[in-house]
Amino acid sequence: MTAPTLTARTDPRFSLARQVADAVLFEGYVLYPYRASAAKNQLRWQFGVLVPPAWGAGRAEHTYQRTECLMEPRRDATLSLELRFLHAQRRTVQRLGSDGEFETAESLDADDRVYVPWDEGVEESVELSVPVAELTGDGVTVPFTRPAHQETESVRADGRIAGRLLRRRERLDGALRLSADEIDGPYAALRLTAVVQNTGDWPSDGGEAERDDALLRSLVSAHLLLGLSDGSFVSMADPPEWAKGAAAHCRNEHTWPVLAGEGDRADVMLSSPIILEDHPRIAPESLGTLYDATEIDEILALRTAALTDQEKREARGTDDRAGAVIDLADTMPPEVLERLHGAVRALREVTEPAGEPDTPWWDPAGDPSVDPAHDRVLVDGREVGAGSRVRLRPGSRRTDAQDLFLHGRTAMVEAVLHDVDGLVHLAVTVDGDPGADLRREQGRFLYFQPDEVTPLEDA
Repeated sequence: MTAPTLTARTDPRFSLARQVADAVLFEGYVLYPYRASAAKNQLRWQFGVLVPPAWGAGRAEHTYQRTECLMEPRRDATLSLELRFLHAQRRTVQRLGSDGEFETAESLDADDRVYVPWDEGVEESVELSVPVAELTGDGVTVPFTRPAHQETESVRADGRIAGRLLRRRERLDGALRLSADEIDGPYAALRLTAVVQNTGDWPSDGGEAERDDALLRSLVSAHLLLGLSDGSFVSMADPPEWAKGAAAHCRNEHTWPVLAGEGDRADVMLSSPIILEDHPRIAPESLGTLYDATEIDEILALRTAALTDQEKREARGTDDRAGAVIDLADTMPPEVLERLHGAVRALREVTEPAGEPDTPWWDPAGDPSVDPAHDRVLVDGREVGAGSRVRLRPGSRRTDAQDLFLHGRTAMVEAVLHDVDGLVHLAVTVDGDPGADLRREQGRFLYFQPDEVTPLEDA
């Protein structure tokens, strides 16, 4: 078997997918207000962390990722792969003392920033290219190592050396295992399996080390980019009819593969520890990485610009990437900020429903086919509507803990409502509720679906 080719350049087909992959790589890297001292920056890197096996035993952390997806390669097709992850790097701050010696410090003032101890993330990747034909049978295994590393950076203040930063990376070892097998079906399709594993040792005297120490020997935010030179991947979220059975039997652990090629092409896949939809995209209005995809860019930019000067100095000293966010927020022109307020992605023709003129589409009065006060719905073979009494039995899909206190209570149905998705909801007031009259007056009810109630009496 020919050894897989380790590539020195990045596959150009990954350029669009890499924009989303970068967001995955740095999701949660440093959060607003971008200072190391902030509570939300004390527990970092929650996605795609692969710890050393000896440390991870008995813990909730993972030591590997497993991706399985379906592909339809043509003859002589080649699979390109890029494993990307962060290698944690511990930064220690030292101040220059009056005796000319360096001593460890909790902070160090520089001209425009305040340095503090911090774990930085160094981008790493393993790139390879292998003929698909060589993946069948035993497949291929590619071990990789990132050696330990140390470096020193001088810090100046007012033109003089005020201290230094010590950076240390631990050795990191891993393995990438690739294999493919044929699936039953009408087409020549293969199931691709890609396993990324941390194979590093853990020092015997490591003892009960904290997670922060284990992260130094971990693959952080690990994810895969997969590309076919000739052929296509099958959507795992919406497979064609012939592939649904095989897709359902694919085993994806701690990661999920989605189509990520240009346009609607299916020759690139991104396997991410964060669940995405097929063909994910970065909003074109977003001008920079804010490292917090759960926030709205407009709000985050405004709040960042409103930080005090001292807070901005601390953010710049926390990490260069945090400093870039500060600079972005400070220099964003008003017209660019305005673009973040909202965008119309698509337009469709809406036909005005028959009903009272000038009535909003969501108002029941706008649709003469429904009447909340008189509509009835069958529950256990009996008609239920306004005035019916029922017993509440919230279903398992409920996520509000308050519903547990309502289980078994009796209630009065006030209206039968239909939503835009075609679902039926019963608006109820609970028997014995001293605020029931106020709820009726304001139209603020509790809502349950028909399978969550039991009729107590005929209408």
